[in-house]
Order: sequence, then C-alpha cells, then structure tokens
Amino acid sequence: MSATLTAPLAIDPYLRDWLDLGLRMLHVIAAIAWIGTSFYFVLLDQSLRPPKRPEDSEAGVGGELWEVHGGGFYHVQKYRVAPGELPEHLAWFKWEAYTTWLSGFGLLVVLYYLDAHSTLIDPTVADLTSGEAITISVGLLVLAWVVYDLLCRAFGSRELLLAGCLIVLTALAAWGTSELFAARAAALQVGAMLGTIMAANVFFSIIPAHWELIRAKEAGREPDPAPALAAKQRSVHNNYLTLPVLLTMLAGHFSFVYTTGHAWLVLVALMLLGAGIRLFFNLRHAGRTHWWMPAVGAVAVVALAIAIKPDNESPPAVSDVAAGRSVFLSAGCSGCHTLADAGATGRVGPNLDAAKPSAKLVRDRVENGLGVMPSFRAKLSATQIQAVAAYVAASAGK
Repeated sequence: MSATLTAPLAIDPYLRDWLDLGLRMLHVIAAIAWIGTSFYFVLLDQSLRPPKRPEDSEAGVGGELWEVHGGGFYHVQKYRVAPGELPEHLAWFKWEAYTTWLSGFGLLVVLYYLDAHSTLIDPTVADLTSGEAITISVGLLVLAWVVYDLLCRAFGSRELLLAGCLIVLTALAAWGTSELFAARAAALQVGAMLGTIMAANVFFSIIPAHWELIRAKEAGREPDPAPALAAKQRSVHNNYLTLPVLLTMLAGHFSFVYTTGHAWLVLVALMLLGAGIRLFFNLRHAGRTHWWMPAVGAVAVVALAIAIKPDNESPPAVSDVAAGRSVFLSAGCSGCHTLADAGATGRVGPNLDAAKPSAKLVRDRVENGLGVMPSFRAKLSATQIQAVAAYVAASAGK
C-alpha cells in the first residue's frame, strides 16, 4: 500500500501545539535533572580518594571526597559494597530518567507518529505506510535495548571490545534509519534508540541492583557485589551516551547537517565528538588532563564543517522565484508535495515546508530523481529547473 493512502491521525492543531509545548518543557526539565545527576556522580566517582581514617576503611568505606559548595563543606563517602547498617533515609535518582524517556516518547508521538506521512516518511527514501513506519520506529527502540543488553552480557568484562561493537552498531543504526525515514526523522530515531538504552539501563539494571543491596542488608546477608558492579558499568555507559543523544536532538534543527550527502556519517561523527568531550572531562576529574583531546576535537569540527559546507549560492533572482512557482504548479509538483506558498498539499513526496531543502538539493532531486520521484531532466529545461529550485528554497517553511 502506498503511503499516499494513509491519512494522518486527526488532532486539533491548537491542541497539538499545547502538547508539544508541555511535553517539550517536561522533557527538557527532566533531562536537565537526569544529566545533572549523571554528570555529578561520575565526577564524584572519578574524584574519590582513599579514606584517611583507618576506622572508615575498616567499616567498608572505599573512597571519600571533600567538597565545598553553597557556602558550606560536604564530606561524601562511598562504601565498597554497603554500610554495616542501613540509614533511615536513602535518596533515589530514578524518576528523572523515567520522566525524560516518557516525555520524549510522547514528543515522538505528537511530532512524528501523528503526522507520519509528512514528518517520518519520505517516499523517495522508502515508500512506507504510516503504520509501517511507526511500527518500524517503535520496533527499533526495543531492538536497540535488546541488542545492547546482550552485548553487555556477552562482553561486559571487555570494555574496549564492547565499546567498538557499540560504535559500529550505532553507525549501522544511523545508516539504516537514513534508508528508512525522512532525513530529519532518521537523526531523531537514532537519538531515541540511544535514549531508550539509557532509560532501560536505569529501569532494568541500575535500580534493581540498588534494591538487591537493600534487600540483602534487610535480610541480614552479605550483599552480592556483582549486580552493583554491572549497574555501575551501565551508569558509566549512560554518561558517555548523553552528549551523543543531545547532538542527535540538536542536529534536527539544522538542515545543513541532515540534508547533506551521507548525513548519517555526519551524525556519527558528531556523536563521536560528543563522546570524546565526555571522555576528556571524565579523565580530568580523575586527575588526568589531556589537552590534545579538545585540540583534536576542535580540528575535527572545523574539518567536518569544511567537508559538508554547501556550495555558495547567490540569492535567487526575483524573476526566478516567480517563474519557479509557475513551474512548480504546471509540472505537477503540487500533486506530490506539500508547500503552503503554492497551496500544495500532496502527500506522496516529502513535506517541503518541513524539510526546507536548499536550492542545490531541489535541483539535484529534480534533475536526477530519487526513489519514487522520477527525473525531470527530459521534461524541464535547465532554466526551469533552476527556477523551481530557487522558488522552493525561497518559499519552503514561509
């Protein structure tokens, strides 16, 4: 069945805007709280020093840290496994993670699933129905966690091998989603997959390990340190995944990133840079500062910017834009694409108002075609192609 036969789920635009605003605010606030605690506890672990008092070491304290903040001093101690006696009050850090994922998935539904025909699907990439695209998207979220969890169980003690597998699979996910979804949605899908891994780590590994420690103490038995060590590993993974996930979210706001050639490879490069930034700070917290790392990162950013820099194009002439509108309407473009300026509501091809393609990209698609979109090279003159490209680039999203 063609995607053109699948209508979007009807929802009042004003209600959609409020859902977008509310979920986005909740998502950002919860993410700040989750990222903040993640960054703090990794800093804490990396900064711990052996306890100075013999009685603390004998009581099971594995490390301690003195901190100054908010007008006072703090003395933090971490036990190797558990204290001899449970305190009356324990602070938990879990709802930040759950709320971040639930609100993020809600945004995915409101912004992409409810209007999948124009936001999730690009028929020139893969001719999917809305139901097929949504099912694949949700399935990939589940698959990401299952594959990651199996890899951790198989190679958990071999960190470098595990890291290499995760990098390769993330790159594969970036490429695979670019072959299934619209360019902007593909980047977001990768971020959602990594975010799902992070939240699932908290739900299925980190929190259960905490409960195991508590129940063992309550039962009067010695806690098994293995689940806690596995949970610590997953927590560190979450810390390294944070910035790559943020970069996938931000990339969707910059068309020069997701509409460039080999956009999936650009996304992978950005995510690796994000993980590298996190590694630099984690090492610095442990007392190992490698200034070559930010220097290499800066050079990599400049190199990436140069590599994907679009060709300089002079502003389209007013005559080209006016002529391009006529070409857009007469060549049948309005039957396949949505473009508000032209009154076009087609659903076969990408929503041009949402995609905001450059003139170069439009020109390439019109001349060469892609997927279900045929080449118009034999139907339109070079002047007409230049005009319609100028018109779309100047009018999309306006």
